[in-house]
Amino acid sequence: MVQRFQLIVEYDGGAYVGWQRQDNGPSVQAALEAAAYAFSQERVHIQGAGRTDAGVHARAMTAHLDLAKDCDANRVREAMNALLRGHKIAVLEVETAPEGFNARHSCLGRSYEYRILNRRPEPTFDRPYCWHQKVPLDHEAMQEAAQYLVGRHDFSAFRAAECQAASPVKTLDHLSVERQQDWVIVRSYAKSYIHNQVRNMVGSLAQVGQGKWRPEQVRAVLDGRDRQAAGPCAPASGLFFWRAWYSEDDGPGRNPDFFRHPLAGATHPP
Repeated sequence: MVQRFQLIVEYDGGAYVGWQRQDNGPSVQAALEAAAYAFSQERVHIQGAGRTDAGVHARAMTAHLDLAKDCDANRVREAMNALLRGHKIAVLEVETAPEGFNARHSCLGRSYEYRILNRRPEPTFDRPYCWHQKVPLDHEAMQEAAQYLVGRHDFSAFRAAECQAASPVKTLDHLSVERQQDWVIVRSYAKSYIHNQVRNMVGSLAQVGQGKWRPEQVRAVLDGRDRQAAGPCAPASGLFFWRAWYSEDDGPGRNPDFFRHPLAGATHPP
């Protein structure tokens, strides 16, 4: 009898060409599938809730895999982590998935956090996990500009040239900017995104924060639908897939711990 397991995975994206298996280098998906094969001797396909790009990290990526091998969730977690030593990947949680669960198709939404270190000194410890900006950023102006992007829009101005999505029209449910001492934190959540949407939006918000644009210019860029008119693509190093959610009660609108802790309620889909 085949069992489906739900996994919560964290990883350092700087070591990988992205989540998805590719021919041009190591991927998170390939490393997880190799670990699953090593302990089960089964060729499995591990499906993630999202597909992060090269260099993008994950705090709590939901995934699933099917195994015919008779084993419990704790054994799956312990075996995979033992076999992932040497990788910058950890399986944080494993549970038996409810019937019909699919990490991608059952997902109601996905959230991201982008971290900007805003100080003159170079980062000592956080260089691989942030975008360093020496110029003081006006986070309040960035927050004002971010609200022009919330809602259902054609996001062509923030779409990567290689994006394969059928349509650039997406609904962005939330985009916020706040300062925490030397950190400027950008948070977003939506059902789905187009390729590089978050990083391209952050790049434009940074133009506002640096005083190069007025906040309302972000709306003009959005309406113009021209990628060349938008800001630069922010580096992958600052972007974290925060978590996915599978019930409304677990989502960011109702769960007060949603952005305080990526695993708060994240491991119990209905």
